[in-house]
Amino acid sequence: MMARAIMIQGTASHVGKSVLVAALCRIFKQDGYQCVPFKSQNMALNSFVTKDGGEMGRAQVVQAQAAGLEPTVEMNPILLKPTGQASSQVIVLGKPVGNFSAQEYHTNYVAKAWEAVCLSFEQLCAKYEVIVIEGAGSPAEVNLAEHEIVNMRVAQMTNAPVLLTADIDKGGALAAVVGTLELLSPEDRQRIAGIIINKFRGDLRLFQPAISFLEEKTGIPVLGVVPYFQGFNVQEEDTIPEEVATGDKKTKSSEVEIAVIYLPHISNFTDFDPLYEEEDVNLRYIGRGTPLGYPDLIIVPGSKNTIEDLVTLKRTNLAAEICDRAKKGVPVIGICGGFQMLGRTLADPYRTESSIPKEAGLGLLDITTTFAPEKVTTQVESEVIGSGAFLAGLQGERVKGYEIHLGRTELGSQAAPAFKIVFRSGEKVDFLDGAVSSNGLIWGTYIHGIFDNDVFRRHILDVLRIKKGLSPLTINPKGKKPTFLDKLEQDLDKLAAVVRGSLNMQKIYALINLPGPSRTSNLEPREGG
Repeated sequence: MMARAIMIQGTASHVGKSVLVAALCRIFKQDGYQCVPFKSQNMALNSFVTKDGGEMGRAQVVQAQAAGLEPTVEMNPILLKPTGQASSQVIVLGKPVGNFSAQEYHTNYVAKAWEAVCLSFEQLCAKYEVIVIEGAGSPAEVNLAEHEIVNMRVAQMTNAPVLLTADIDKGGALAAVVGTLELLSPEDRQRIAGIIINKFRGDLRLFQPAISFLEEKTGIPVLGVVPYFQGFNVQEEDTIPEEVATGDKKTKSSEVEIAVIYLPHISNFTDFDPLYEEEDVNLRYIGRGTPLGYPDLIIVPGSKNTIEDLVTLKRTNLAAEICDRAKKGVPVIGICGGFQMLGRTLADPYRTESSIPKEAGLGLLDITTTFAPEKVTTQVESEVIGSGAFLAGLQGERVKGYEIHLGRTELGSQAAPAFKIVFRSGEKVDFLDGAVSSNGLIWGTYIHGIFDNDVFRRHILDVLRIKKGLSPLTINPKGKKPTFLDKLEQDLDKLAAVVRGSLNMQKIYALINLPGPSRTSNLEPREGG
């Protein structure tokens, strides 16, 4: 069967495109189809490393999980990682090809990028029955139309019907839909096959006149109104949800407070989703006017511009506050760029990340870091070998994750390695990773996703509980308590149920010329909206 494609575009950024694509991937999977996500070009600092060492956008990883697939770079052939000053690191089919200004990229490189997009889509077509495509930003950004390779050009290349999505929670959704359609060319406007209103709160019956207005005004059917869902979490693409950023959970009293430093170029903040999901944790982000206070743990996360973000921490006095809390016994953990910042010096002789050649670190770990021209991108399995309050009780425990870094770090006499990497990209190795201070309260690592490991995460939190005079939480035997990955699977099923009940799936199936659930599924399509 020839692959059928359908595309989600939006009236703006952050209207919920990524989550809707994940929902449709799970729905098509539930209905018995081999489905795959596709986003030709993604601009985000949240990235992931595939089994073969390719780097891709984190949103497509979540969508792949929704489809029941192992992530591959063909799902996101072009990744742009902003480096500041209107430039980005360009990653093509998982490998960096250089840093380009927006002008340089659009003028000199976008044609090569488009070749990779077309090749990737052809490869996915040969393997799957349904391809759910995600656009970026808005198709009505007329200043970018000449060189865009992620919205209507992709819809034309794939001959995909487009569902235009608007976020009603932001306000102005009706105007956004009408205005977007008005700015499209007649040819592109004809590709809009349906409208989705996302993040709706309130009584849907009161919104019916607005639906009628949109359909009469545009001549395009509204295929569903998706509610603003709560009670489960699907990872965001490149923004931290407001309730997460403020630590406002409202539904629980948290006993452990964790402060994550909100760096200007923060990357891979999904590292901390497993901590946020723990019922005894209040996780909040510091750096947007939120006071640091005296949390139980401070985490300095990864950064795409480590030295520049370190300079910002010093300028805003957050660096001094972090050091002050550390001296008073507050534990500090650094992940990747955050790990580098905890050291004595950071050097960038090749100017791989910024124009600053060298900068003194926070001095909390006896390490020095030098940035190299080539990036390390691998999936890893490591063994805990560090000592101290946090790691001593975990020695020998295996943890999995992935590396994305340019830095090469050397340990001084006052620091010991925290982990030993035993597998890289499936091959047996013997490398040391990370560092732990002599008092054991400061440690760091290059391993992203380390808190996805359930036993490791729970142990770290229980150390914090004991430090506060609280009893550790009992870890149920395996199989009785959902792991973090189990929880993600459950949340994806909940998301699919909400979206299936909100969209007119019968019409969506008709748009891609499929009959609905296949013979391998016992689900029936349901009309909604």
